[in-house]
Amino acid sequence: MRLPGRRFPGVLIQGDSLSILRSDLAEAVEAFDQGDLASARETAVLLLADLDALLTRYVAALEAHEIPRPY
Repeated sequence: MRLPGRRFPGVLIQGDSLSILRSDLAEAVEAFDQGDLASARETAVLLLADLDALLTRYVAALEAHEIPRPY
């Protein structure tokens, strides 16, 4: 989705998906604060995988429309 005035399209994230990402990050921070580094890392790895999946779909959409990556 491309917003007016923006050169590159953005990524639309539904509210429930955004809430899940935020919850996962909060879980990692809480585990880190409690000194549970293994749990914090595990949650962070899952969060990274979710973000990588979003980025992969974004790149595929750009390529499908012959739009260069903005980064």
